[in-house]
Amino acid sequence: MRKLIIATAITSVLTIVTGSMSFAGNVNDPVVHARERNQQRRIAQGVRSGQLTPKEAAHLEGRQAKIRRDERRMKADGNLTRGERRKLNRELNRSSRKIYNKKHNNRVAR
Repeated sequence: MRKLIIATAITSVLTIVTGSMSFAGNVNDPVVHARERNQQRRIAQGVRSGQLTPKEAAHLEGRQAKIRRDERRMKADGNLTRGERRKLNRELNRSSRKIYNKKHNNRVAR
């Protein structure tokens, strides 16, 4: 009987620990990070190639900084909810379209 109680106690402790670890894991979203890095690379490539003017690049960098600020604020409580993840992806989609449009608007850096 004593072994059963000890085994039950150990199982419940492990369940609590692994459950809390899974909540902590909700904060990191590798898809969001990969998209942010990719967009940063696209902006840098546009500057190098002259497809983006300095003003356009500054505007796009500002948008990226806002996305990072929003992400930090959303993760502050230790959990990134489905709605927050959806909002981040929506912001990243808009930013991606802006990057494409500004790189293909026939303005070039001089």
